[in-house]
Amino acid sequence: MTTTLPAATARTGVVAAPARFRHLLAAEWIKFWSLRSTYWVLGVGALTVVGINANSARSNADRLSEQAAQPPDGLGPDPAFAFDAMHTAFLDPAWQILMIVACSVGAIAVFGEYTSGLVRTTFTAVPDRRGVILAKVAVVGAVTTAVGVVVAGASFGLTQAWLRDHGGVSIADSGALRAVAASALLAPLSALIGMAIGAVVRHAAGSIVGAIVTLLLLPALFQGETYRWVAEIGNAMPLSAWEALTGTHWGPGKYPVSVTEAWVVFGAWALGAALTAVEAVRRRDV
Repeated sequence: MTTTLPAATARTGVVAAPARFRHLLAAEWIKFWSLRSTYWVLGVGALTVVGINANSARSNADRLSEQAAQPPDGLGPDPAFAFDAMHTAFLDPAWQILMIVACSVGAIAVFGEYTSGLVRTTFTAVPDRRGVILAKVAVVGAVTTAVGVVVAGASFGLTQAWLRDHGGVSIADSGALRAVAASALLAPLSALIGMAIGAVVRHAAGSIVGAIVTLLLLPALFQGETYRWVAEIGNAMPLSAWEALTGTHWGPGKYPVSVTEAWVVFGAWALGAALTAVEAVRRRDV
C-alpha cells in the first residue's frame, strides 16, 4: 500500500511535530498583545475604576472632616449621611465598568480572529481547535486576573489610605480580604463570559450588547422578592454574587446569598463560560 505524505514532508523527509500546549500559549500571548486596543481598553478601564473609587473616598473624607469641624446645628454628624469606609473601594458603578471592559476584551480575543480571517490560518496550522481555545482561555484569564489584582489592590489601598482618619480599614479586618479577592476575580470571570459570548455571536456589536445584557441587565431584571424563583435567578448572577462577597448588596432581603453560594456562582459561571467557548469554537465551522 502506498502512503501519500504532505508536500512539505515529501520534499524534506521530515514529519513536523504537533504543536505543544506551550507553543499555543506563546502564540496566543503574541496575538493578544498585537492589538493596540488591548493596551488602551485595559489601561483606561483600570484607571477609571481606581479613579472613581479614589474620588469617592476623597469626597467622603472631605465631608466627614467638615462635619467634625462644624457639626450641623451643634447636633453632631448628619445622621442621613450613611458611610462605610471599606465599601468606598467597591462602588457598583466602578466595578460594573470593569466587568464590561474585561468582558469586551475577552470577546475581542475570540471574535477578532473571525472578523479578520486569521482564524482560518490558525486552524490550518493547528487543527486542534480545543487546544487553541484553551490556550486563549489561559492567556486571557491570566492577563485579566493580573489586571483585577492590580485594580482591586489599588482601589482598596488608596481609598483606605485617604480615609485613615475616618474609619479606614486594613486588609486584615473582617471581610476585607474576601472583598478584594472577589473584586480581583471579577475581571477574569467577566473576560471568560465575554469569550463565550464572542465564540457564539462572532460579531463585535452583538458581543458587546450580549455582554451588557448578561452582566448588567439580567441582574436588574431578576430583582425583587415577590417570587422566590425570580430572586434565586438574580442571586445566581455574577454581579449579585460579587455584591454578596463584598458586602455591598442593597440588603439581605428574604432570599440572601451566602458567601459559599456566591463563590459557587463565581466558579460555575467561569467553568460554564470556558466550556461554552471551547465547544462553540470546536463544533461550528469557521
